[in-house]
Amino acid sequence: MPGTELFGSEERKEILDVVDNGVLFRYGHDAQRNGIWKTREFEEEVKKITGAKYAHAVSNGSAAIAIALAASGIGAGDEVIVPPFTFIASIEAVLFLGAIPIFAEIDETLCLSAEGIRKAATPKTKAVCLVHMCGGMADMDAIMQACKELDLILVEDAGQAFASFYKGKATGLFGKAGSYSFDFFKIATAGEGGIFVTDDEAVYKIADAYSDHGHNHEGNNRGMEQHPVLGFNYRISELHAAVALAQTRKVPQIREANRKNKQMLTEILAETEGVSFARIADPEGDSATFLNFFLPDTETAKRTVAELNKAGIGGFNYWYTNMYHFINQWDHLKNMQTAAKLPVEILGCPQDYKTLDLPKSQEVVGRLISFGIRCTWTEEEVRMLGVGISNCVKLAMGVPAVG
Repeated sequence: MPGTELFGSEERKEILDVVDNGVLFRYGHDAQRNGIWKTREFEEEVKKITGAKYAHAVSNGSAAIAIALAASGIGAGDEVIVPPFTFIASIEAVLFLGAIPIFAEIDETLCLSAEGIRKAATPKTKAVCLVHMCGGMADMDAIMQACKELDLILVEDAGQAFASFYKGKATGLFGKAGSYSFDFFKIATAGEGGIFVTDDEAVYKIADAYSDHGHNHEGNNRGMEQHPVLGFNYRISELHAAVALAQTRKVPQIREANRKNKQMLTEILAETEGVSFARIADPEGDSATFLNFFLPDTETAKRTVAELNKAGIGGFNYWYTNMYHFINQWDHLKNMQTAAKLPVEILGCPQDYKTLDLPKSQEVVGRLISFGIRCTWTEEEVRMLGVGISNCVKLAMGVPAVG
């Protein structure tokens, strides 16, 4: 992924600033830190890219979505509509707040559909946790209309979609709150890190306190700060923020290179019989971190995966059998294999996760293959990859490959 391709002098410089002043904690110690506030700078860079009024850096993307849900008022017993295609952290965040995940269908955007939300909603549904998958975005006009009709709070997990936009507005800023991930496999990485964003000052203040044991961060004496809410420790360190700061500054150039390489791959594969592409709700806003394409059916996709493996072509995901990103693989969720009993086990759930029927999602993910885009590819590397993928598809379709 792009962030990990571009470690260099910029990251080292930011890290050494922190190490040299010796303050790794993001709060206080003003006299010792010599004006070095990497977390604050990181937050400002995220605001610059996204246009968010408020951004708060935390320990990871999983924490960021949990904070976004909590600060938006989601808690024990609340039904929250979620997608079956996401990293499991989105579901865990709902569960560990005591809320109840309600699964709804996705569509060819790879995100929840408005139709899916309407069909899944019950009188007890309070919110939608919308996940923007694989660098793209959901059809936000339709999603916003559905949430308005059903009077549902919208919270966005844009962990995979930092620097993607829908009609000029950043993913993560359509709902009450949103989140981004800066883990090792994102467009920019801190190794571990996340960002909570919102345009709502009241929601931001709750998140700011909730992420640090309830501290309101007013005044210069941490021991005397007030605690308006109960919270937990989701703090990011200055070291992680330093890496994230350097990486975030590179995002515009990464995105430009991604888009060029993705376009080249798309043009090659568009000539291949049987290949179609995931729908990008706003192509101009794509962060281009993934090329997502469909085969005619699940069996053809499976044969294509076998050919890709045989050819030694790496860097792809067949999400249908990826244990972390699709509900088919979440046996620990279906069987509620938890360290401690969760409210959903006590309160019950209108869905039986073991027998859940989501035919549209099964059909979409069953046909989907994704390639992570690298910003450092040469044109020749992109051409060779495109031809290689195309040949594997042709072999899977029973069509002669070309050199």
